[in-house]
Amino acid sequence: MSRFAALWIWMFALWVLLTWTLTVEQWVVGAVVAAVVAVTFAPLGAVPRPWRLGPRRLWWLGRLVATALRRSAVANAQLAARIWSPHPRTRSGMLVVPTNARTAAEFTTVGVLTSLIVDNQLVDVHRNGSRLQYHAVWVSDEDPIRNRARINAPVEDLVDRLAGESR
Repeated sequence: MSRFAALWIWMFALWVLLTWTLTVEQWVVGAVVAAVVAVTFAPLGAVPRPWRLGPRRLWWLGRLVATALRRSAVANAQLAARIWSPHPRTRSGMLVVPTNARTAAEFTTVGVLTSLIVDNQLVDVHRNGSRLQYHAVWVSDEDPIRNRARINAPVEDLVDRLAGESR
């Protein structure tokens, strides 16, 4: 039952966040959709309990969300400036960068969040070699360490802190 309740809370919160509508009808539909998803997926495995999030984890989660949103907004503005320039140039390419991610959850979180930032799209993950491959809109440097610091380290370090709070 607690697995169902935890999944229902997460799904309903996601519904509210995505629809951003405060009508009774919208909330009822969201509650029903969340219940259907929770009934369907609760038997598949463990679900993090939202009521077990402490203030420190919420702090790191908030910083992770803020960092991803800020980096996404900056990347979108830079891409718009490149497109609108009188002579748009491209320097796209593939970059392989090292990663400190170890678990499937860390790889997934880092991959999804860094791909939401329009500059780089995750293409491949090499778990054994601890590397991520990205298609980059603008390649300014080919050094893997500097690219890690620019592409995935800001998000990855916060994911690591967030994961550390749960250990």
